[in-house]
Amino acid sequence: MKRLENKVAIITGGAAGIGAATAKKFVAEGAQVVIWDMNAERGEQFAKELNITFDKVNTANYEEIEVAAKKVFEKFGRIDILVNNAGITRDSTLKKMTPELWQQVIDVNLTGVFYCTKVVSEYMLQNGWGRILNASSVVALYGNFGQTNYTATKSGLIGMTKTLARELGRKGITVNCVAPGFIATEMVAAMPENVLDAMKAKVPVGRLGEPSEIASAYAFLASDEAAYINGTVLSVDGGMTV
Repeated sequence: MKRLENKVAIITGGAAGIGAATAKKFVAEGAQVVIWDMNAERGEQFAKELNITFDKVNTANYEEIEVAAKKVFEKFGRIDILVNNAGITRDSTLKKMTPELWQQVIDVNLTGVFYCTKVVSEYMLQNGWGRILNASSVVALYGNFGQTNYTATKSGLIGMTKTLARELGRKGITVNCVAPGFIATEMVAAMPENVLDAMKAKVPVGRLGEPSEIASAYAFLASDEAAYINGTVLSVDGGMTV
């Protein structure tokens, strides 16, 4: 039996990068997958290729999430897994960072996770079972120059994960966090070769991670094998934080 057989999973930011890799992995493990993303063209095409469900959702908009989650529940009769993967960057040093750049990242990366979790967890509670997985980052553990806003959100997700794990664990819902290191997404792969080499030099295993490796971590934490793992932060970073 596949690890996620008959489970219904929502993956935010699921049209590309780690989100798309996670969708592929979950499908391979037997899940019914719904991806939420702002890129309608890419999301619809990817959903068609994978034979999954796509909905254009702004995770920073509470009303949109309420409508989208209700559609998922009405279609499948349950929601078992939520992967809060959607996120943005607006990098700038503190001196140059405007209140707008700060707020944009907070709205999507932190408030959006709260919105999605609040709405979707209510459906999980109806079945007394759920897996909530939050996308933090290695930068939450050691900081990163020019990413005050991004790092604040990813650090905030760790605190949110631990608190929600205490609140929801007794109700059959586990909440965990994955902290990826340098991952070879399309955006990263487009960087200059000297920058990529510098990134690799910081990683003890000597390479960038693959999106599929983060997806595998999510699949494990979403499965029954991880039933006793709750409130943890799993670093998938090739040893950067050793």
